[in-house]
Amino acid sequence: MTGPSLLVAEPPALRTARRRYTAVTLLFWLPIGLGVGTAVLLFSERGLGPAAVASCYAAHSITAALLELPTGGLSDVLGRRPVLAAAGLLNVAALALQAVGTSHTLLVVGMALMGAARALSSGPAESWYVDTVHAHAGPDADLRTGLARGSSAQSAGLAIGTLSGGALPWLLGLGPNLGARLSEATGGAVLPLSVPKLIGAAVEVCFVLYVLSALREPPRTPTTLRAIFRDVPATMTGGVRLGMSEATVRRVLLTAGATGVGFSAVELLAPGRAAGVTGAAESGAVLYSALACVGFAVAGIGASLAPLTARVARSGERAVLVSLAVAACGLLLLAGTAAFGGPLALGLAALGFVVFYLGVGSAGPSENELLHRRVSSKQRATALSVQSLCLQLMAATGGLALGTLPVGPWPWLLGGGVMVVGALLWARRAPAGAASGAAGFPVSDGVVLPRTG
Repeated sequence: MTGPSLLVAEPPALRTARRRYTAVTLLFWLPIGLGVGTAVLLFSERGLGPAAVASCYAAHSITAALLELPTGGLSDVLGRRPVLAAAGLLNVAALALQAVGTSHTLLVVGMALMGAARALSSGPAESWYVDTVHAHAGPDADLRTGLARGSSAQSAGLAIGTLSGGALPWLLGLGPNLGARLSEATGGAVLPLSVPKLIGAAVEVCFVLYVLSALREPPRTPTTLRAIFRDVPATMTGGVRLGMSEATVRRVLLTAGATGVGFSAVELLAPGRAAGVTGAAESGAVLYSALACVGFAVAGIGASLAPLTARVARSGERAVLVSLAVAACGLLLLAGTAAFGGPLALGLAALGFVVFYLGVGSAGPSENELLHRRVSSKQRATALSVQSLCLQLMAATGGLALGTLPVGPWPWLLGGGVMVVGALLWARRAPAGAASGAAGFPVSDGVVLPRTG
């Protein structure tokens, strides 16, 4: 679709599908955003040290990694709507447990539940939109507008949620001991830092209701539990085989793993660094939330610039190389300023934070465009799950490694070094016959976004 006349002439069903896909994406990521700025600080307030916090995030990533392939295959076999609704219900339980959990065990369980929800949610919404468009307009229909709006909705949900969630505990502290009264009234189960996650759980209920009412699917052939156990492994095997045998897909998956390590560094290290600057957990949450909000907005800008980046770089592969190199520079800049204070160091650190998100945001659509060219509709959700699996598995491994390193530049250097390796994977030319994606590719929801809230 390249002009207003075409937009007017398109079937109403396509406009409806685009609107519903955008709404579902926003409702899913808003609760995650509400907890981004406060999660690490909340766990620290519960008495968890850096290694224990890292183990909570590892529980999320490992659970997501273990379930990615089965749940992706389940979506391809059972349907998009029931799988998405199940993801929302698990997120309700996860956010509530994280908000009120007072022990390491309960917080690990809460993060594991969120990991299961993440596995269930990776792919079905995008697959539902693509399937719907193809059903009404054929396989050659333009997907760019809807997928771009979905990407923007992700960034908007995370940005709004992060800013709001980070400000809420601080605002509670401004009132007449509202935070202390809240904690006292609940026996210490609910802290000011818990409130964003409780609100997120309420939003997740709205998400489930909207999915059940709005995401209509064509009737599927009735299936049995025995058929599910037969078909899901076959779908999983096909997705793994594709990742192992196709060179470009393999590079996309390895790149996702490198990005997971990079995000582990940002998620685990930046909140504590922000709290150290402000001198308190609540004000540190506000600072980190403001930075994360800017980061998500910049990631959205990077995604919108992805087609231009590919045209300038003259191929999708080189666009990924350039974008990941930019992201790596951001982490290395954070490493170089980790041991210093003062306005200059803090300004450079903030710049590194923004540069990281810009690079990752720009790389995502090019990666997903290359991936979607090589998968069929029957493997779409599974392929996206394999990609998410690589991100989650390496995020868990990287998070555990980061938790063992001394405070200072070394954890940041590890994340930046892995991102450099990910960028170098694209230094080679694409195999003969592979599409380059130099221009005009559909903007997917390939912005790689936070693993948890």
